[in-house]
This record gives sequence, C-alpha cells and structure tokens, in this order.
Amino acid sequence: MTPEQITDPIAYHGEGPCWHESWGGIRWVDMLAGDLLTLNGDGEVDRLHVGKVAAFVRPRTRGGYVVGLENTIGLASSPFGDPEPQAHFWDDANLRFNEGGCDPWGHLYCGSMPYDRTEGAGSLYKVDPEGNRTVVLPHVTTSNGIAFSPDGTRAYYNDTKLRQTDVFDVVDGELTNRRAFASSDGASNDGLTVDSEGNIWVAMNRQGKVRLYSPEAEIVTEIHLPVQLVTACTLGGDDMRTLYITTSRENLEDPEPEAGALFAVKVDVPGMPVAEYAG
Repeated sequence: MTPEQITDPIAYHGEGPCWHESWGGIRWVDMLAGDLLTLNGDGEVDRLHVGKVAAFVRPRTRGGYVVGLENTIGLASSPFGDPEPQAHFWDDANLRFNEGGCDPWGHLYCGSMPYDRTEGAGSLYKVDPEGNRTVVLPHVTTSNGIAFSPDGTRAYYNDTKLRQTDVFDVVDGELTNRRAFASSDGASNDGLTVDSEGNIWVAMNRQGKVRLYSPEAEIVTEIHLPVQLVTACTLGGDDMRTLYITTSRENLEDPEPEAGALFAVKVDVPGMPVAEYAG
C-alpha cells in the first residue's frame, strides 16, 4: 500500500485528522499555527484560525465542533463558525493542549503537554457533556492519541515520552487497568485510530510510517511515507476505507519536500464513525 499525497505541504505541524460529513469530509489541524484545515470539494484547503494553538477537533452531537486551544477548549455551534473559548483548564504558561478524542458516550478526553517537555508535567482530562472536568491521568509528558474499541470495552492511548501504546479496560465508562499494549521499537508513538474490527493504526513519528496492530498486539502491516514526522491518522471517505495521515516539518533543519502534506491510502478494513462530543 503506497500512500498518495493529496495536499501540498501546507502545514508546519499537521495533526489530528478527523472525518465528518458536517464539514465535508476530512479536517485536521495545523497545530502551532492555530488553524483548522478542511479539504473542500474543489480539492482546495480552507483555513480557519482559532487561536495560538489548535490541538484537536471533533464534531459535537448538537452540531458544530469542539477544538482544543492552548489552555482550554472552544465550542462552535456550526461547522465553520468561530469557537467560543471556555474557562481555562490551567494558568501555567508552559502547558498547552496537544491531542484529544471522544468516547462512545459523548465524553471528551483531552491531554496536555509542556512546551519545554518537562517530564510528567501534563495531564489527561475527561470532560463530560455538562462541561465538568476530571483529571484521569496526571503526570503525563506528551499526551497523544486516544481511541476506543468498537465495543467500548478497551481504550488505547499514547504518552509519546513512553515510546509505547498503552491499553485500558473500560469499566462503567471509566479507564481502568492501564498496561503496555505494544512497543514502538524506538519510534515516538503519536496519533492513533481504531477500525471497525478493533485493529489499531498508530502513527510512528520519527520513523516515517504508520503501523497496524491486531487487538492481540500483533503487527499486521506497516505503511511507509516519504517524510519522517508522521503525526496522526484516521479512517474516512464514503466507505470509511481511506486512511488519512498527517505529517509535520516542526523543527526540521532540512525538511523533506513533502513534510507537512496530507496523505491518503486505501485499506481493507473500514473505520467507524467518529465519536462525537455530547457537550
């Protein structure tokens, strides 16, 4: 499977791809530019500036979207409207949001990281539909991808500093029994997504590939890209069988020509509809 480059290298730090019909298909973030990027029907990319940071984006069940900003989340009531920032999660200028996702019951999980990469300075938060916030994982360094199995009994999560993917049992909607799921073999585990059969796609940052694991942590396949900073992936398209892959050129002294582009490749097993935030 050879991925196709479907945009120019337009992002400094592309991240967090998410497929949803309300905004016309695939949307992702240029994180440190603070922009949402949406591929429109003409093949052009529309930019919406939302703040200093745009860490992640997910649809809301009531319409619109939720976006991770530098130190809070923003709520928009329409797919292309401006988000309304909520109360700050913290006042520490060394922290920013980095990635997020939703569970099958409409809760938002969103994680932080320190700008200076201080080990254990970040957290993973859970936000319920009423906006109440709970720290579910303290002492995180680089909170990254989180996604749930098709039956909602497992959650997969990356704290990139650990260079592994972890798995939780989900009991009564809560994350329990955290344990190592799969080693990265030296890569920086980044964004991830789960397909409709429970297989897990993981972006292997700094190794220029995405890796597919079975639910038993067996390596099923790998897809190699022409850039080293592969940041995240999601499944979408009309049949949910297109794997979209974001890339970055952040801090590269001599970036590859394609770094910062969006890539796509057809895969065998379709994805699931993206989980939406009920708030």
